[in-house]
Amino acid sequence: MFGLNKLFKKDNQLEQQILTKLTAFKNSVFPLGIEPQWVNNIEVKNSSATVSLTLPFAANAQRQLLSAALSEQLGMRVEVNIEIQLPTRYQYKKIKHIVLVASGKGGVGKSTTAANLALALSAQGASVGVLDADIYGPSIPSLFGAIDEQPTTKDNKTLNPIVKNGIKIQSIGFLVPADNATVWRGPMASQALNQLLNETQWGELDYLIVDMPPGTGDIQLTMTQKVPASGALIVTTPQDLALLDAQKGIAMFNQVNLPILGLIENMSHYICTHCGQKNHIFGHLGGEQLAIRHGVPLLAQIPLNIQIREASEQGYNLLTQHVDIAEHYVSCAQAMSSMLYYQTLSTPVVDIVITDD
Repeated sequence: MFGLNKLFKKDNQLEQQILTKLTAFKNSVFPLGIEPQWVNNIEVKNSSATVSLTLPFAANAQRQLLSAALSEQLGMRVEVNIEIQLPTRYQYKKIKHIVLVASGKGGVGKSTTAANLALALSAQGASVGVLDADIYGPSIPSLFGAIDEQPTTKDNKTLNPIVKNGIKIQSIGFLVPADNATVWRGPMASQALNQLLNETQWGELDYLIVDMPPGTGDIQLTMTQKVPASGALIVTTPQDLALLDAQKGIAMFNQVNLPILGLIENMSHYICTHCGQKNHIFGHLGGEQLAIRHGVPLLAQIPLNIQIREASEQGYNLLTQHVDIAEHYVSCAQAMSSMLYYQTLSTPVVDIVITDD
């Protein structure tokens, strides 16, 4: 009997040690550590332990990192299981967060970044949709390998989104033939975008990623003024010209008081396939310096890589084919999801009514 009590006491001590280590664990995803209420269960059995967490943001990949860290610190095998459950706090209809992915100019890989970020969020345990806001040059159908698909409708009033790789997508590209030009003035394009957003049956989503067109025109103003977005991501390359245009994008979002969640430097460098060294083809430290100047995080420095180009052109899931290069998008997705959670803790709930005015 006494031996059994001693065993139970030892297990309780190990559980407390594990909980202490968890709450002290900090990185870019857990800037304040792991909160005790996220810990569902700690089970100690023989010389191993299992920890079950429920996180309020998308960060499934932290499971391996936490398991390794706890195992090393405690000198025993610790397995961490993670479930993702975002707080039920909707920004629009049943969408919890709307994130605008923008750039000041075209050709910086914004649409590719938006698509892969959506795939990464989905892989991290979130329910995700993508809205293609580029009315004049939609890229999302091609990036998801859905050029020939058309959305269906049940009531002749709303459209069902196309679902690819578990992600709900909507684009004017599904409604207008790919070889036709969309020759519309700004107000018509804005109205079309408004319909794509409001008349699509998105269902319940953790994140709606909006692939914005380049520039700072009518569509950008429509999305920032009429849509309750949680924040914006700015995509740029290290080139001086791209950085100048990215600066304008940041200025626009600042003027409309939309938080800048971070900067993504695309085509940041090229890793030589022969020597393995980094070559900064388009410049060096441009994105980092811009992020510092505006006090926003640099979330990712994505290399110029043929695997990204091939996945984009062929419309397949980069994350399942090329894990190494996909890690850049996964890290970005986790950091952004964590930031949005902490942001909502200090943001009051506001009821927003969207009209066509």
